[in-house]
Amino acid sequence: MKDIPTGGISYLEPLTGSNGWYWGTDYTSGDLYEAEELYRSGHRISRNRLILVRFPEGRVAEPIEAKEGQYFGRPGYDGRDPLLLLADFPAGEVRLIRYHDETGETSAEAVLPLSELEDCYNLMPHRAPLMLTRQTGDRFQIIWPDRADFAIVPQESFCFREGDRLYFSRWYEDPDYREEVVIRRFPDGAVIDQFRGALQEMPDGSWYRLREDRP
Repeated sequence: MKDIPTGGISYLEPLTGSNGWYWGTDYTSGDLYEAEELYRSGHRISRNRLILVRFPEGRVAEPIEAKEGQYFGRPGYDGRDPLLLLADFPAGEVRLIRYHDETGETSAEAVLPLSELEDCYNLMPHRAPLMLTRQTGDRFQIIWPDRADFAIVPQESFCFREGDRLYFSRWYEDPDYREEVVIRRFPDGAVIDQFRGALQEMPDGSWYRLREDRP
């Protein structure tokens, strides 16, 4: 059994698509959206910590330390490096920061004004291509590097992008549970295909379509 020094962070989850990285945070003021709400309502937020753990070595990295008024969101991975999402509320910015594991250094991938976002609810990076998205119950947005904003149904969740095709998973309970794949066109969100089945992301970031027919 390996001992992993985390400084009190008690839960790790896979960094989606990395096939070896795990991440964890201490959620001192809830998730990013909850921390934003606290800050906007005049409360002091406690900055959180974010660590990365490399499997199988068990090596721990804490690429950057948040400062007062800063808070980490859910990180991402673009096929090369981990990407940290950091909101700087006093500066009115959200930053996407690349971590270079070979050198231990970081570099700014994108810096966006928070004023361009309605809020930080479900704000997260996605890979292939790298982009920053936001999703509410009935709306999906691509914030960076492209822009898109269109309505979806509440039972949809974004999975991945392939060129100008945006893949969503939609679920139903009518009354039996079932899933469908919905393909929408970038950037207007028009539905161009829809079929029964489910989407499953694999450890390396690739996707499987789970069909209903038997092998």
